[in-house]
Amino acid sequence: MKTGAKGVLHATRYFLIPYLLLLCTCLVLKLLYSRADIYFAVNSLYSAWADAAAPYITDLGDGITIIVISLLLTLYSYRNAFLLFTSYLITSAVAQLLKYGFDAPRPRVYFEKELSRIHFVKNVYIHGSHSFPSGHTVTAFSAGVVLTYLIRERMWGLLCLLMAVLVGYSRMYLSQHFFEDVTVGSAIGAFVTVLWLGYIDQRKFIKSPRWNRGIMKI
Repeated sequence: MKTGAKGVLHATRYFLIPYLLLLCTCLVLKLLYSRADIYFAVNSLYSAWADAAAPYITDLGDGITIIVISLLLTLYSYRNAFLLFTSYLITSAVAQLLKYGFDAPRPRVYFEKELSRIHFVKNVYIHGSHSFPSGHTVTAFSAGVVLTYLIRERMWGLLCLLMAVLVGYSRMYLSQHFFEDVTVGSAIGAFVTVLWLGYIDQRKFIKSPRWNRGIMKI
C-alpha cells in the first residue's frame, strides 16, 4: 500500500472525488442563496417518516457511535481501531476550537423572531449556541474517510460518503445547524483526516505485527 498523504488520497478516491464535486456544488449554492434562503428551503421539506428517521441518522455522527465502532474494531485490528479513534479525536478537537472561537448562534436563536415559520421535530432538544461548524458532520466525514481507507473494496467509499452526507443533512433537517456549518464541518472532517492518516499510518510502531492483530487474534 502507498503511504503518506498521496497514498491516502489514492485509497479514498471513491469517497473524495465525488465529495469534491459535492463541495463545489455547495459553494456555488452558498454564492447564489442567502443563509435564510437555504435554511427555510431545507426546513420546508419535511414529512412524518423523515421526522422519525432523522434523529437516528444524526446519531451516526455522534462520538459514542465512533467509540463503539472503535471498540468493535479492536477485536480484529488494533491499528484500524486506533486510526478511527484518533482521527475522531483530532477532528473533534479542531471542531471544538472553532465552535468556542466563533460561538455562533444556532437556527433557534438566529431566527428567534420567526420561530412560528420553523418546523421542529418533536422530542428533539434544539441547541442554541456553538453552531459553527457542525461537530456531527465533522465526525461523520472523518469516519467515512477512515473506513474507506481501511476497507479493501474501495467502491464502498461511495456508501460511506452517502452516510456522511445524510448525517450532515440531518443536522440541517433537525434545525441544529446551518448549511455553512455542515459544509465547513464536512471539509474539516475529510481533509484533516487525510492529513492525519498520511502522517500517523507511516509511523513504525503502527506497522508492527502486534498492532495489526486484535483481541480475537491473540
